[in-house]
Amino acid sequence: MTIALYPGTFDPIHNGHIDIATRAAGLFEHVIVGLYDRPAKRLLFSADERAQMARLALAHLPNVTVQLYSSLTVDFAGQIGASVVVRGLRAISDFEFEFQLALTNKKLAPGVETVGLMSSLEYLFLSSTILKEVALLNGPVSDLVPPHVEAALQQKAAT
Repeated sequence: MTIALYPGTFDPIHNGHIDIATRAAGLFEHVIVGLYDRPAKRLLFSADERAQMARLALAHLPNVTVQLYSSLTVDFAGQIGASVVVRGLRAISDFEFEFQLALTNKKLAPGVETVGLMSSLEYLFLSSTILKEVALLNGPVSDLVPPHVEAALQQKAAT
């Protein structure tokens, strides 16, 4: 069985992430969405909140599960038996960073391949950073996230 790891912080998960996970689910027998719980960036949601939102957003995909991790991504891939790391690509700037990351991961774990899936056109601009800024300033995000994520963003904006 081919297990793929789709890693990220998913703070919060949005329709672009869901699109990549859905497409990966069609390519691989099992996809584990790995939520990195200790990134070196400021998070809006806790690891448990992010995992809960991701699980609900991806519940329609029977071969996709969500797990938290705090190690190197390739180490986590080894722990779960993943031979593929899936990454979403939006723009040239993404490609440059992801290419460097893929080469580093290949050096650290030669048996793990990186597969980049191009973002769908309707999500090409979408990032969690931009999404959070719009939502926290009470901008419309209903067409960018599932309803439960929109509600969580609205709750954070109200506090």
